[in-house]
Amino acid sequence: MILDLFKLEGRVAVVTGARRGLGQAMAAALAQAGADIACVSKTGQADATRQLVERAGRRFLDLQVDLAQPNQRRGLIDRVASEFSRVDILVNNAGNSTRHPPELYPESDWRELLETHLNATFDLSQQAAPGMFARGRGKIINVGSVMSFEGGLNIPAYAAAKHGIAGLTKALAVAWSGRGINVNCIAPGYFDTDAPLSLRNDPVRAPQILDLSPAADGDNRTRSAAYASFWPPTRRTTCTAASSRSTAAGWRDRAT
Repeated sequence: MILDLFKLEGRVAVVTGARRGLGQAMAAALAQAGADIACVSKTGQADATRQLVERAGRRFLDLQVDLAQPNQRRGLIDRVASEFSRVDILVNNAGNSTRHPPELYPESDWRELLETHLNATFDLSQQAAPGMFARGRGKIINVGSVMSFEGGLNIPAYAAAKHGIAGLTKALAVAWSGRGINVNCIAPGYFDTDAPLSLRNDPVRAPQILDLSPAADGDNRTRSAAYASFWPPTRRTTCTAASSRSTAAGWRDRAT
């Protein structure tokens, strides 16, 4: 059966930022495909995600880690491997954003966002690589954004980090694809979640974003989850590396 190529029984996936939103949807999709899930989030207590994973009959590990703190990231992949014996799939999804004009952008926000989005992605990829090399296979999915390709309004740190993730994905794929690790990037557009409430309720900015997404149906989260569960299977994606796949709803490619 063709669907057998997409089964993930016996695999272990680490998904950062999986307590809610896109990360939660990807964790649930991977669990439905058969993977056990380690959820990494800043606050922990990912009970809703646990329910979705365990409902699919898979094991769940809830890890509270502030990825903006390098000392908290140290040994994270080994912690998961000690619980589940291995890590086959790494989804670097965790992130946040703040809005300020560039000339007023706080240095503390800049450093926190770059640490959470970009440095943590590189750090965890480095941690996961040795085990994947030893098994001769592994999958890393980095979550970029439509802002991996353009600038955005008053989000310089977020745009810089997401551009960096796109470039890092290519660099890791060049270095590691010949050793069995596929590295890819998903670039979602805006979607309905509980995170960006201030933006969604903005009477000026929200209509502007919808205008830039002519095919918007609020389902970018589902499309991204589908890509996350599509890329990990072993045989189907052996030669897929350094692809940046946008899941935006017809996002118009212009500076916004």
